Amino acid sequence: MLEIRWHSRAGQGAVTGAKGLAEVVASTGKDVQAFAFYGSAKRGAAMMAFNRVDDKVILNHEKFMQPDYVLVIDPALVYAADITMNEKENTVYIITTHLSTQELIASQPKLSGKKVFTVDCIKISQETIGKAIPNTPMLGALMKVSGMYDIEFFKENMLKVLKKLPQKIIDANMIAIQRAYDEVK
Repeated sequence: MLEIRWHSRAGQGAVTGAKGLAEVVASTGKDVQAFAFYGSAKRGAAMMAFNRVDDKVILNHEKFMQPDYVLVIDPALVYAADITMNEKENTVYIITTHLSTQELIASQPKLSGKKVFTVDCIKISQETIGKAIPNTPMLGALMKVSGMYDIEFFKENMLKVLKKLPQKIIDANMIAIQRAYDEVK
């Protein structure tokens, strides 16, 4: 089973991102879960969202997991939350930040020796969507790092997820996904 944990602040789109990923995964016939755990449930409060993906029915509905991927869409949470909790030996971290991977690891020793990728999803979302909602760019970075799905297949299926939005916003999200895919290091 593949497990993904998102670290975010309420209002940054982690729940929407987890649900969007779940819709794409479900379209391939896999079983998937997307759910969230809120602290104080106030806009700006730290929160987590989760995905589970498997070829068979997922019976585990607990928030506890040992994630294969940790997606951090608020860079301050690298320092304010324990993003490494319950990690596996080979957990992969994808973190939005303006810092290089080396600078980030130097500033947060807990990440030393771990597989860490960085991409500035906040900057990408501001430049493409016009708001600091880094969820869809993070999905683009996840597709690159994980190889879960070909980027064109993923974007094609995300179009179906985003279909209720205005075309301008859909187009901006497609650009954001591709940019993060191209820029993650």
